[in-house]
Amino acid sequence: MLDLLRTRRSIRKFQDQPLEKEKVEILKEAVLRSPSSRNVKPWHFIFVDDRELLLKLASSKRHGAEFLEGAPLGIVVLGDENQTDVWVEDCSIATFTAHLTAHSLGLGSCWIQIRNRDHSDYDSAEEYIQDLLAIPDHMRVESIIAIGYPGEEKEGVALEEIDFSRVSLNTFR
Repeated sequence: MLDLLRTRRSIRKFQDQPLEKEKVEILKEAVLRSPSSRNVKPWHFIFVDDRELLLKLASSKRHGAEFLEGAPLGIVVLGDENQTDVWVEDCSIATFTAHLTAHSLGLGSCWIQIRNRDHSDYDSAEEYIQDLLAIPDHMRVESIIAIGYPGEEKEGVALEEIDFSRVSLNTFR
């Protein structure tokens, strides 16, 4: 696990290569096995591989989603706000589970924040996606994960670059 954390980086360029069905099934299993508070599992995941939908999702917010256009898979992460007050945290854990699983499969990934982001002056990124994918109002859109074979190489962060001053023992300082 530590090796995955040491080498995983956000990938925003992808090869024009579809994902094998087996890898997609592993990703589905992984997100559904994610831990959640009180085991409520308030999530739902929409796996999108339709090129036209990916293109529309790539314009879901003003900045920071355009690279989804080049990914063979996007996972839209939804949380049911009626099930628990910690749906954001539970969906965030599941999102990171997807990132680590993708990396373990030789795939690249990148988080696209949707909640609290604007699509335009008139609607939010979340409203845009809810309308596009026929998502009911009580299901909130937390993020999208772009996944595919990396089209860029990035080195892991060196141990010397980690800011250990952000960790304290017993008290804040």
